[in-house]
Amino acid sequence: MNKRRIILDCDPGHDDAFAILLAGNNPSIELLGLTIESGNQTLHKTGKNALNLCQYLDIDVPVCLGARNPIIKEVEICDAIHGETGLDGFDFPELKKEYDRRHAAVFIIQSILESKKKVTVVTTGPMTNLALAIRLEPNILKNIEEVVFMGGSYQNGNVSPAAEFNILCDPEAAYIVLTSGLKVTMVGLDVTRQALVMPEVIERMDKVNSKASLLFTKLMKVFNENQRRVFGFLGSPLHDPVTIAYLIDPSVIDLEYVNCSIDISHGPSYGRTNCDMFDYLKQPKNCYVAKGIDVDKFWNIVEAGLRRYS
Repeated sequence: MNKRRIILDCDPGHDDAFAILLAGNNPSIELLGLTIESGNQTLHKTGKNALNLCQYLDIDVPVCLGARNPIIKEVEICDAIHGETGLDGFDFPELKKEYDRRHAAVFIIQSILESKKKVTVVTTGPMTNLALAIRLEPNILKNIEEVVFMGGSYQNGNVSPAAEFNILCDPEAAYIVLTSGLKVTMVGLDVTRQALVMPEVIERMDKVNSKASLLFTKLMKVFNENQRRVFGFLGSPLHDPVTIAYLIDPSVIDLEYVNCSIDISHGPSYGRTNCDMFDYLKQPKNCYVAKGIDVDKFWNIVEAGLRRYS
């Protein structure tokens, strides 16, 4: 099988955890490493969560700490949803895995330049690490196959009327990526809000009866409770794993190729992904935007991922 080489840039995070899980041992993916930034929690906490997840799931890849702060704005975290640790709900064994000493941006640059095949970069948090890598070494652009990011929305945001959390954490970084000339695929709230972890989903995954399903059920119970308290949702949107599900089976989402710009005006729409779905402005198209999802197929991919771990 011709494996897709990916770097997963993330800020774990309950939903990031299952993006990592899906990428960690899928036969169609070669995971080169995890690069970490602040987002769902501080960098110290998101990094520790990444190490814990890799150790618990036996995913043997480098974990590199990156951006502590956005390029321009002040750092924001999402502790109301992800809790004090950023991954509340599961007690991991004593941590022994250590970080790779390279900065995340350096790891991204080295991995892409040294790869004999083009690399896909998946971002499930703010895009700061990738943006820094692009600015530091533009030569990586020619060896990036695609950037797939969870973020944005062509409809409404989730932290402001206009903006989604990952983009609003660092709109300038998203601007750099979207204006890079790379093939970019946006997996936004429009589809991830349909991938809801309802109680019956938790029951289904619990029946897998593996250490991975135990992780899923414990984390999702806490995630659901926090989403219910903050947003009133009965089931949590499992945002980030949709990016990896798309790489495993592209038919899981429907895409529209459009012009997408990032609002960096610092006004009321700061951080908005302006997706010209009807081509009003006749601007060059630069982004594949997810507009539909096969929810049943997505949960089948998640269950299959859980079953690959003993």
